[in-house]
Amino acid sequence: MTETIKHQLNHRTIRFFEDRAIKPEDLDQLWDVMNRTATSNGLQASSIIRVTDPQIKDDIAKVCNQFYVADLPELYIFIVDSRRIQRIAEEKNYKGDEYRSMDFFFKGFTDGALMAQNLTNAIESLGLGAVYLGSILNDPQTMIDILGLPELTFPVLGLGFGYPNDNPEKKPRMKMELKLHENGYTEPDSYMEALAEYDQEMTHYYDTRQKNQRSDTYTDQVTRALANVPEKRAKIMQVVERQGFDLKLNNGND
Repeated sequence: MTETIKHQLNHRTIRFFEDRAIKPEDLDQLWDVMNRTATSNGLQASSIIRVTDPQIKDDIAKVCNQFYVADLPELYIFIVDSRRIQRIAEEKNYKGDEYRSMDFFFKGFTDGALMAQNLTNAIESLGLGAVYLGSILNDPQTMIDILGLPELTFPVLGLGFGYPNDNPEKKPRMKMELKLHENGYTEPDSYMEALAEYDQEMTHYYDTRQKNQRSDTYTDQVTRALANVPEKRAKIMQVVERQGFDLKLNNGND
């Protein structure tokens, strides 16, 4: 087993970090890793906002509703960046507006997500820890305002990292047989039966972990997530449209 795979199999979310800066040479390596991430059509349609201003971190922590975000040693926000595509196209005298399409939006969104994962692998290989912040989308318009994002950009994901001051248990995962399909999509007769063992494993995990003990199961988390979608997350596509992307919701009809 390679050292890379060992780190990947040992992945866990770190939320609390030591109050010390990452070595500049390590940051340079991490930035190089981000820059070498695979990208759709070679367009590199994503950018990163490195947040160092304490007030901005505080504001983002409020959006995330996670107090520890304000204390993250390094905080990066990955964004769709069709703005750069637009600027280049205009300077090359391109007259269309295809950069507003959802195809280009998803190219940038995918590039940003891949970059975040690639960075996380490198972070953990250095003995550092990381936490993903999908919670930045609790209020995407406020995030856009906080970061001063221009038209044709959109926040994708946040990532905080540093030297771990936390040693959480490794969270269980459902069996791969429920995720890995061959030559087509398959599903069990009953997911409740198929997930019964995993629900028990999750209950044990929450009952015995060192911090924030609670009683919970995976299937309960699924239904709770569906019943408690934040209002502003439910309207994400409206914010995407306000950022200048063409959703083509009228299916081409006036």
